[in-house]
Amino acid sequence: MKKTHLSLIGLLFLGSLSLNAQSSKEAIEANFNERESISHFRYLASDELMGRDPIRPEIDAAARYIAEQFWKYGAKEIDGANGYYQHIPFRLSAPPTKGEVVLGKTTFTQGDNLLVLDGPSINGNYEMIVLGYGLEADYAGKDVKGKIVITNVGAPDRLSPSDLFAAGREKVSLAQSKGAVALIEMYNIPSPWNFAARTLNRTQLTVDNTGGKASIPYIWLSDTKNESINAIGKGEIKSAKVEVVGKINRDIVGKNVVAVIEGTDPLLKDQYVMLSAHYDHVGVGRPDANGDSIYNGARDNAVGTVAVMNAARYFAENPPKRSILLCAWTAEEKGLLGSRYFADNPLIPLDKIIYNFNIDNGGYNDTSIITVIGLGRTSADPLIAKATQEFGLEAIADPSPEQELYDRSDNVNFARKGIPSPTFSLGFRAFDEEINKYYHQPGDQVDNFDLDYAVKYWKSYILSALYIANTAEQPVWKAGDKYEEAAKALYGN
Repeated sequence: MKKTHLSLIGLLFLGSLSLNAQSSKEAIEANFNERESISHFRYLASDELMGRDPIRPEIDAAARYIAEQFWKYGAKEIDGANGYYQHIPFRLSAPPTKGEVVLGKTTFTQGDNLLVLDGPSINGNYEMIVLGYGLEADYAGKDVKGKIVITNVGAPDRLSPSDLFAAGREKVSLAQSKGAVALIEMYNIPSPWNFAARTLNRTQLTVDNTGGKASIPYIWLSDTKNESINAIGKGEIKSAKVEVVGKINRDIVGKNVVAVIEGTDPLLKDQYVMLSAHYDHVGVGRPDANGDSIYNGARDNAVGTVAVMNAARYFAENPPKRSILLCAWTAEEKGLLGSRYFADNPLIPLDKIIYNFNIDNGGYNDTSIITVIGLGRTSADPLIAKATQEFGLEAIADPSPEQELYDRSDNVNFARKGIPSPTFSLGFRAFDEEINKYYHQPGDQVDNFDLDYAVKYWKSYILSALYIANTAEQPVWKAGDKYEEAAKALYGN
């Protein structure tokens, strides 16, 4: 009799969970405005915004549009923000008309085996000093005043593309503070130099860490066999002849669009679930076969931005137990800059942000699934799987781990701090021709997007976020994850 009684209670409990799930799904369905959502999608991926390049003025129109929706839906401004914006001091740097460095008998030339990444024009002969990776400890007992500091590129644990830039900026600032006249990093890592040259021999955008002061010249030289850095270190080459002409640098104010919705639980409302997506794209580029040169970025990442906007609409009217932090990042395509700036300059204490549910996309090739980059790494996985299933979709893990997608999107800037941070992506089972047909191409437009799938994607994102924001237990990394120790340091457990 007792066993039957307990079984009945169990069945009632499971039935209650099912009804709650159904109720949540129905609430999202009732709140959702499909026509408005698609209208947001069409505008953000329209020719009018010229591909949402962070260095073009149209990016401000995109930011203003997102902020307007946050305001309209009832999301609130965050203390310390500029309205709905977090302003970011960006530095735009265009290649010089001439860049040349002569080391002994070897001449390095801009775009070939040399890249001038930042700083003013310079002309003259300068003594050099090799300082390992150019970190603070490398300067101990060394006089670099009036010299060119030579270092290895990046740092021992910072060798991803975005890390190279971030580390370089820090090293430039440090070298300048020590009195160096320039910083030259020797590119001696496995990543192909030719790819770096193609990517970086054009206008670049970085966060300005100089406090408005002029930077010193910042240069990369190709030295894949360490021949030049070893010769300098041994004293075989003591000085460098440097000529940089026509370097262009200017300041730009970038904008993360941010808002908050307060939770309802007296205790849990002090914890935040961050819902994020980058709203920038790559702008205007090489025309395709049809002469189209505007890279509209519907998949990457207007669809994700609309998901966050729809979440703002739903949660403003139906606040969950935890508070919701809404973030639309700028300059992801320039090296994850907007999210990195927020992670380093948070408007909400990072130890209060218990989860980052990020969105980024390259495209899709299976409309029956959601690909979650990082699925299998946090305790919230079952909640995401449950929510997607409610809308007839299956959540799968990253099918292309060799691409290292987890560490190539905005989520990684928060994972490094210890915050559990998966990326909720459109469904793909492989990086195939269907993905490459639209990824960073002018053809990435709303007109060729499966809008029924977009609607399911948006709704399942909201439901996933709702489950995470209402769960009693704070989500954590799975034991042994490489970011688990950072989480322990952040949250103190």
